[in-house]
Amino acid sequence: MKVRVLVLALVLLVSLFVGCAQPAPEPTPEPTTPPATEQPGGGAPNPPDTTPDVTTTASIVNEEAAFEKAISNTGTWIIATLKDLTFDKELVLDGEFKNGKKDEAGKDIIQRKIALYTQDENKNVTGRFNLTAPKLTINSPNGRIQSGTFKGDLYVSAQNFQLVDATVDGNVYFTTDEAKSTFKMDDKSKVTGKQELRK
Repeated sequence: MKVRVLVLALVLLVSLFVGCAQPAPEPTPEPTTPPATEQPGGGAPNPPDTTPDVTTTASIVNEEAAFEKAISNTGTWIIATLKDLTFDKELVLDGEFKNGKKDEAGKDIIQRKIALYTQDENKNVTGRFNLTAPKLTINSPNGRIQSGTFKGDLYVSAQNFQLVDATVDGNVYFTTDEAKSTFKMDDKSKVTGKQELRK
């Protein structure tokens, strides 16, 4: 009887060792493609060769449906157009996105950009485009429109919105005091209509 118990115990012990000794399967590595990066001075990136992390990639669009998807809260941090786009409905730039860079404290930088232009390998702007819609609402923090023209009324609800080398052919309405006080535009940008707080 004791021999049987000992044999059973040995069999169980050997089974445990054999099961534990097998190596765990190696995880499949994630692709490590470098993300599309913003050029110095805020240039639009060239299209990436492969598909990088969606939180830091650019969406290069040439049709209205693709543009709408790219500006949504499931889109990308840069939306770069390849031609004029026209909508007969209101648009919303929504969601919080990381641009793939870190600040001095090592935290992810939050940014969103509508790039209405193309550029060459020397980062010179080679084409500027119009985005036309009755209304564009900016809900994404640290957003910007760069190097093109938005034709319509712009409603800014997020903080730190910028116009960089861009034109708004219409009015800019700020929906909060903070949105108005943190708004910036460079000396190459202009707004043809009024700029006012409209809560």
